[in-house]
Amino acid sequence: MATTARFDLKLDADDKDLLSRAATLMGTTMAGFVRIAAKEKAQSLLMADAQVTLSNRDFAEFQAAIAGAFAPNAALQKAIKAAAKVKRAGRAVF
Repeated sequence: MATTARFDLKLDADDKDLLSRAATLMGTTMAGFVRIAAKEKAQSLLMADAQVTLSNRDFAEFQAAIAGAFAPNAALQKAIKAAAKVKRAGRAVF
């Protein structure tokens, strides 16, 4: 760790005893145990939040939509033509 940030945590006696025993089993300090456990839980929650779950029907519709032929609308066709003109003129397109 390049930098250190402090995080204080107040526990009741039963919770402290539970964490202390678990840390001992892992061969680490209570702070190390809490750090590892909190990080694992945070990563798990963030990964679950990033996932999208679809019903079988919705997934089938999604697959059909992305497998179907793509036809650009008028605005996209206009943008493609404009980009092609800029490219032919030798100017950078950003």
